Amino acid sequence: MLWAARIARFLVGAIFIFSGLIKLNDPVGTQIKFEEYFEVFAQDVPLLHDFFMALVPFTLAMSVLFCAAEIILGVALLASYKPKLTTWLLFFLIAFFTFLTFYSAYFNRVTDCGCFGDAIKLKPWTSFGKDVVLTILILFIIGHRNRIKPRKTGWLVALTTLLTLGLGIYAIQFLPPLDLLPYAVGKSIPAQMKPSEPLRYRYIMEKEGKTAEFDQYPTDPSYKFKEMVLVNENAKPKITDYRVWNDEGDFTQQTFEGNRLFVIVKNTNDIDAGSIPAIRSLVEGLKGSGVTPALLTSVSDGEINAFLNEYQLTGLPYYKVDGTVLKTIMRSNPGTWLLKDGVVRGKWHFNTTPDAAVVKQLVNG
Repeated sequence: MLWAARIARFLVGAIFIFSGLIKLNDPVGTQIKFEEYFEVFAQDVPLLHDFFMALVPFTLAMSVLFCAAEIILGVALLASYKPKLTTWLLFFLIAFFTFLTFYSAYFNRVTDCGCFGDAIKLKPWTSFGKDVVLTILILFIIGHRNRIKPRKTGWLVALTTLLTLGLGIYAIQFLPPLDLLPYAVGKSIPAQMKPSEPLRYRYIMEKEGKTAEFDQYPTDPSYKFKEMVLVNENAKPKITDYRVWNDEGDFTQQTFEGNRLFVIVKNTNDIDAGSIPAIRSLVEGLKGSGVTPALLTSVSDGEINAFLNEYQLTGLPYYKVDGTVLKTIMRSNPGTWLLKDGVVRGKWHFNTTPDAAVVKQLVNG
């Protein structure tokens, strides 16, 4: 059983470290998941509505702390640092995650728990099953915790704490070091809006109380349709909800034509006002350059016009995009996003807004 306990320790530690790193690479993405859960809980448990909504402003800090805790505890487990304390903290953490994934799966409320960020997408019941297995492994480790010899590895845990918190802060102040989203630099937006290959379906039919499966829809009218199942799930378009419009109509296709610099304003409530002068300078510097600037937002016309007037950007045309899509495109507010013929050539946090020369070089290089 000693070897079994060692294998369990390695598996649990490695999974927690990997999961934490993937999520800490993009803490704003994890923040969005926390917000989704709290909003769902507020709706489903009206008695605690105010409590859950009061937690929403702290979701970014919670995101960093929970993701960092996964990494720190994973390292502590592998390094045999205070094994009794470490294993019990891991148990409480996995119990919390198991509750969330069960809630997602059973009530079908948050269909993507974000367990592994945007690196690996798991279906709700798969996520719950993964957490159940981890819970069993951690309980097995707890049962053998007295066999784990404590080691003086506090320095390693302290170093891990500093590095993980540093990674989280860096990703918030700039952008995720590893962009795993479909709107990342180098990605073609129009190409990802199409299936990678023709979609194939399996048709589940019923006849005389018996179920049959077909690759093609049967011509026999005596078969009763039950279900259509997509066979090549991985061929589905990576992007299905990107749409740009204004009062004059749909402008989605136009965003893929030529060189386009988009200033993204997700909302005007928590906008970083100090970043606007650099963005205004960038927009003005692109005049006559062949790069067309525009603003993408999800707020009302009145609100965005007031914003443009306040920050002297009245000459900048604006278009509407779904708020969830904007959150996926850009993790900062505001931010800038550069497309050349629908291919992403640049993406900047408001703390790193480029000058016009950099943008021109990217589209001409």
